[in-house]
Amino acid sequence: MKADTDTTRIQVIDRAAALLDAIARYPEPISLKVLSAETGLHTSTAHRILSSLIDNRFVERDPAGRYRLGIHLLQLGVRLHNKIDLRSVALPYMEALRDQLNESVNLTLREGDVVVYIEKATPNRMMHVQQVVGSRAPLHVTAVGKLMLGVGSDDDIRSYAQRTNLPAYTRNTLSTLPQLLSVCQQAAQQGYALDNEEAEIGVGCIGVLIYDSTGRAVAGLSVSAPMERRQMAWVEAVQAAGKAISAQLGGIV
Repeated sequence: MKADTDTTRIQVIDRAAALLDAIARYPEPISLKVLSAETGLHTSTAHRILSSLIDNRFVERDPAGRYRLGIHLLQLGVRLHNKIDLRSVALPYMEALRDQLNESVNLTLREGDVVVYIEKATPNRMMHVQQVVGSRAPLHVTAVGKLMLGVGSDDDIRSYAQRTNLPAYTRNTLSTLPQLLSVCQQAAQQGYALDNEEAEIGVGCIGVLIYDSTGRAVAGLSVSAPMERRQMAWVEAVQAAGKAISAQLGGIV
């Protein structure tokens, strides 16, 4: 029974994808009758799936009852385009920084109360810090996360602390609001932040922010290394790479 249910669910996804593809082939809104003929679906089946797609804003229906692609698809497309552009712009600078320092370099985005790792450049050495693309970490335990908090308001930091309760991951994690406020404010003033074994014992990071043409912090760039190898002399190189990426995005540096 479960296998039949799973197959049915997958079939619905395939049919929804076929309907979206059919709508996308037409420059103008298209009727249910044409969509049914295009996809080979019975009109009642097509109508039911389209109704669900409308509820989720993947499809819109005009006053004449014809269908067109919805705004949510556009929003998802813009987000994907921005991420792809950012990664393609940043990667050469990340690789150059990796080669200069011989350590791991990461690119992150903020999503709510976490940072998400979207790209990495790892060195060709046996012992290095490995971050999985797609993995997440709370803002207060990462260098770039503390910067992202620091460029906001103190009220934003307080709200974050209240929402998350600042869980401790190691003995070094900033787990009180006064600590977090002080460190985030200092990080924003100096233009870089550190992770001093706050997410994982034995690992240290140096992070900076990347800015777009509007002056908005859109991403974080960091170098991660075993704590015994991390050097404060790297700050200048990390900042230079962050400024170079920002310049490519139209940011003021």
